[in-house]
Amino acid sequence: MVRVPFRASADRVRRRLGRTARPSSRSRTAARTTAAAPGDLAAAGRGPGRHPYLRALGMLAVVVLGAWLGLLAVGSIRTPVGPMDTTMTLRPSLTGGSKINVSPLGALELDSHIAPLRLDVDVDRLDPERSQALVDQPERFSNLQDEVTRDVAAGTRELAVRSCVAVVSGAAALGLVVYRRPRRALAAGGLALTLLAASGVSAYATWNPKSVLEPKFSGLLSSAPSLVGDARSIVTEFDIYQRELARLVTNVTKLYDATSTLPVYQPDPGTIRVLHVSDIHLNPAAWHIIASLVEQYEIDVIVDSGDTMDHGSAAENGFLDPIRDLGAPYVWVRGNHDSRVTQEYLEKFRNVRVLDDGAAVNVGGLRIAGTGDASFTPDRTGPGSNKEAARLEGMRLATALRDQERAGTPADIAVAHDPNTARETDGTVPLVLSGHYHRRINEQLKLGTRLKVEGSTGGGGLRAVQNEKPEKVHASVLYMDRSTRRLQAWDEITLGGLGLTTAEVSRHLPEENLKKDAPGSPTPSPSSPSSSASPALSPGRSSGRPTPAP
Repeated sequence: MVRVPFRASADRVRRRLGRTARPSSRSRTAARTTAAAPGDLAAAGRGPGRHPYLRALGMLAVVVLGAWLGLLAVGSIRTPVGPMDTTMTLRPSLTGGSKINVSPLGALELDSHIAPLRLDVDVDRLDPERSQALVDQPERFSNLQDEVTRDVAAGTRELAVRSCVAVVSGAAALGLVVYRRPRRALAAGGLALTLLAASGVSAYATWNPKSVLEPKFSGLLSSAPSLVGDARSIVTEFDIYQRELARLVTNVTKLYDATSTLPVYQPDPGTIRVLHVSDIHLNPAAWHIIASLVEQYEIDVIVDSGDTMDHGSAAENGFLDPIRDLGAPYVWVRGNHDSRVTQEYLEKFRNVRVLDDGAAVNVGGLRIAGTGDASFTPDRTGPGSNKEAARLEGMRLATALRDQERAGTPADIAVAHDPNTARETDGTVPLVLSGHYHRRINEQLKLGTRLKVEGSTGGGGLRAVQNEKPEKVHASVLYMDRSTRRLQAWDEITLGGLGLTTAEVSRHLPEENLKKDAPGSPTPSPSSPSSSASPALSPGRSSGRPTPAP
């Protein structure tokens, strides 16, 4: 009984002596414990294995957030570009690219690079003195492009320096606030600079100077492709468009009037313009859109890949009457919402060419073959599109195309509503058009045929009101060479759906045309189409194969 208190006292004395003998070790441990962040202690309590990973993730989050805040605060510059004052900014982005905002005209987007940073250029205003100098000295227009290039290069260099400072400062400041240790704050700044440098290397490695050949316009700038003109003159005539823009910026008060009255360049005699529409689904607004596009782009032939109706009943036939007044030949194939009654009604129109069972017609300088859809499912009560039936119909179409080629009258374009039908024509025709999916697809098939699936020109039709968001209106203008009858380029027109007023036009070229028309390479004169070589088909962009719309 006496030994127990004595032994406890002895243990206390030994512990005190031990603390006295190792003060530095204990003080360091206490200091580390005191300085540790609450999150670190919590992570340590969950086990030593997770602690380093959580700290690394925490550091990365601090760096990214701090860098972003730094870019928002001071990561932009004001710089003159020609007669304009602009603001250039780097923004975090998942896709990269560049965006030029020309208020109030709209925007121009370029796939210039792939990196987690996007370059935004906002045109703020026109400088009165520099604009007046252009008016007083018209000879300066010849050097305007070089001047703009120098201004953009100088602004980009300044923006790069400013962005480095903004990223490092933002990450270091937030690191100091979070960790309260200068060493960790400096580490955050250094990591931010490393990430920015890696993004710069990625942008440099993926830099695509040819992106200017495939711009995406929005707002009033969506009229730019029609101003540029035919497919062959996209590059050779672009300097004309630049000169027109330079003239426009000298008088902003007349800008809207000028954009509506600029002369449209005459189409190249070697270019046939085809308007591809599909899946109108009883939307009466589609006829106004088509008529406008026919007039604006001077369309030679309209190709409708089906589903013009919704139930295919005789009562709906009156909806088709505006086709008579569209001002261009109309080539049509039956969709799964179109009936034989619909087909027989359209066959009575003088300007309509109905294609079925592989039949072909010569229209607008092209030979077009097609077939109607193998299924009829207007009420959505059946199993939907039969893929096997669609493929069998495609095999019959492919056989008809081969027979026509053997007869010396090969088709230039094939049309089928269902993409499953269209895919079976691979190798028998250069270009095949379809619809049905209500979404665009551009795909190079294995044997060389290019498949182009158009979205809904009727914005999903009257059933669009059943969806959460309005479906967009899609149509495409295809530029075909008259001598070779091959696809040279295409414009994708996208309009806002029900209740929306947005408009976008984006121009696309096959890869071979991009190489041929790259700046600095010889380009055939638009006035002599026979001197140009026939461009080979090349892979294009594909948006995947979505689930077919019923």
